[in-house]
Amino acid sequence: MNKVLVVAAHPDDEVLGVGATLCRHAREGDEITIFILGDGETSRSSADIEKRQAQARQAAVAIGAKDVILEVFPDQRFDTVPLLEITQKIEKLVYSLKPDIVYTHCPYDLNLDHRLTFQAVLTALRPGPNLSVTKFSTFETLSSTEWQRKDQANSFCPTEYYDISEFIEKKIELLKIYSDEIRDYPHPRSAEGVKILAQYRGIESGFRYAEAFQIIRLLNR
Repeated sequence: MNKVLVVAAHPDDEVLGVGATLCRHAREGDEITIFILGDGETSRSSADIEKRQAQARQAAVAIGAKDVILEVFPDQRFDTVPLLEITQKIEKLVYSLKPDIVYTHCPYDLNLDHRLTFQAVLTALRPGPNLSVTKFSTFETLSSTEWQRKDQANSFCPTEYYDISEFIEKKIELLKIYSDEIRDYPHPRSAEGVKILAQYRGIESGFRYAEAFQIIRLLNR
């Protein structure tokens, strides 16, 4: 059994980025903890933090996660909070939970909260003799990763693929829990958009559907 930790900036990012792979982990008996840093709502005129958090809890149960931990850093304003404060929250959880695998956002996302989440996780996972983490990977988030400018220095470059053919429909059902976040096709954050990206990553890897990751650090002990 592996202990898996997902650190996401907002409720729904965990589903968009790694939802189907988490379902695979749950089926394989791995212990999953989801840590969501931001409230995902306060940048909007009609913010409903309690509703969004309830949706996050519902999604975590549907995934099969052991726990979901919800912080309330201000939506789209992570840059107003000292990065040290975010990092220390993550670091405290990492050293108490002792995960084997950590997933978080791609450092090149258009969304600033995503980029700062990556930086905080990277800092919290500084290698050392007491760090339990053996694999640290980043995921892509539709309507953020693909909207960044396209150049070699700012691109998500997958190095790992999970076959999610059994779980693609489950991923779409998970996304529907966040009903306010779904858009009509051809918006990338649509049911069709999710399936198309999974098909494209499947084409790259020889699977029918896949989720893709970029490994930041892999330690063999």
